Amino acid sequence: MRKRRPWITLSVAAALAATLTQATGGATATADDPAPGVTDLVQDLDRLLGDPRLVVAGSGLVVRSAATGEQLYAKDAGKVLAPASNTKLLTSAAAVDTLGLDYRFTTSVLSAGRRAGATLTGDLYLKGTGDPTMLASDYDALAAKVASAGVKLVTGRLVADDTWFDASRLGTDWAQDDEPYSYAAQISALTAAPDTDYDAGSLIVSVAPGGAQGSPAKVGTTPQTGHVTIENHATTGARTDVTVTREHGTNRIVVTGTVAGAYDEWIAVDDPTGYAASLFRTALTRHGVRVLGRTSRGAAPGTATSVAARTSMPLRELLVPFMKLSNNMHAEILTKAMGRKVSGAGSWSAGLAVTRAFAAANGIKALSLRDGSGLSRADGVTPGELTAYLIALRAKPWFPAWYDALPVAGVSDRLTGGTLRSRMAGTPAAGNVHAKTGSLTGVSGLSGYVTGVDGEPLVFSILTNNYLSGSLKDFEDAVAVRLARFSRTTPADTTGAHRSAKPAPDGDLECSWRKPVSC
Repeated sequence: MRKRRPWITLSVAAALAATLTQATGGATATADDPAPGVTDLVQDLDRLLGDPRLVVAGSGLVVRSAATGEQLYAKDAGKVLAPASNTKLLTSAAAVDTLGLDYRFTTSVLSAGRRAGATLTGDLYLKGTGDPTMLASDYDALAAKVASAGVKLVTGRLVADDTWFDASRLGTDWAQDDEPYSYAAQISALTAAPDTDYDAGSLIVSVAPGGAQGSPAKVGTTPQTGHVTIENHATTGARTDVTVTREHGTNRIVVTGTVAGAYDEWIAVDDPTGYAASLFRTALTRHGVRVLGRTSRGAAPGTATSVAARTSMPLRELLVPFMKLSNNMHAEILTKAMGRKVSGAGSWSAGLAVTRAFAAANGIKALSLRDGSGLSRADGVTPGELTAYLIALRAKPWFPAWYDALPVAGVSDRLTGGTLRSRMAGTPAAGNVHAKTGSLTGVSGLSGYVTGVDGEPLVFSILTNNYLSGSLKDFEDAVAVRLARFSRTTPADTTGAHRSAKPAPDGDLECSWRKPVSC
């Protein structure tokens, strides 16, 4: 089984908090409205924030009326806290605003050589723009198009062109022990996914019993590829206790332990460009297209013409697996795509500048942003400004599509409920709360939208850092359920209402990052 890294103190976030914390840092700031429902809400939220698990943690909570902006509750509204995957609220909205809901990625096969019958004299180029939805079957379809165009022999090389993005593959602050796993895969303009969650830059390693106990286990990958090598030390046993990892800086995947039943692990590859090119080259061979030269890297010349192309689903559709399942690679690819569109540079620095500018224009000034997904522990935002931002987004013309892409509490359908599908079921929050989850070791967050019992729309943000163990999902759920019960005129009956119908999973990582998905 995958091992978890130990809890890490958020020293960077603490330093940010010291310099950026606003003067609102008292325990509770109530609304001016003396209505009994507001007073009751404040008392209940104060009680929830008295949870003993929060004594040594830093936790900020802000609730506002989405219609008027009125602040109904605030604790540490101006404290800068690491948001984990709540960062995707910034990245996704900036991407929609910058690229548009109809934005599509294109993967092209190009040539600048001469055609003579079935022979192409020169190189064949595979050019990507970051499409995270490319499957092995899509590379196969591209190869079929090349064959259908009449090309049977390429005298030159197969050249992988990933120059749409820069050559930086991993976030600056990402932990080395996360590198083997799909939630921290390398970013490239040419990549491939093993599944329709579109975990770009990864493959699935499947381990199964091989016969009698003690016999070697069977190990395979989806898709099948020669880009990685498998070192299999696993055996058939009475129980499944398997570790699958990739050695740092290599494509050697090591499998150890015992297996009693089928077991799958999603593993990130080293060099996704080479991974994509190997899938395409194999597909060309399968369709009768022979490439005499080796596979290499380089930019397609401006004079190259199209042989075949594939366009992705539009961003309005990609938002669903991106946000519902909290897909880190989609966030980082979209960040680089924004940089490429705005400044011509497909880099983290260029893309993050776009997200910062969008956030600043919509209410967020105290912001540290080091990546698009929230994997970095140097990301920082205040819950107060995050709620103001959520209100500002409601005025955007694309807001309905973006809002629908957020996870929905207690809805069991995986691509509706997303990372909230197992939370708050059977409560007034179910089908009501649309919010982004966030989990890292010692970090938890939930920010989004909820409607009170009288139909009043609310926004909220809960960010907690430096808690010591376990999960705070039940605390976050209790807050969200209480907000779903909010009425200005009537105190809520909260007897027995502060817990999820189903216990939340351990909170050290987003549940959707544990494959198969645990939420």
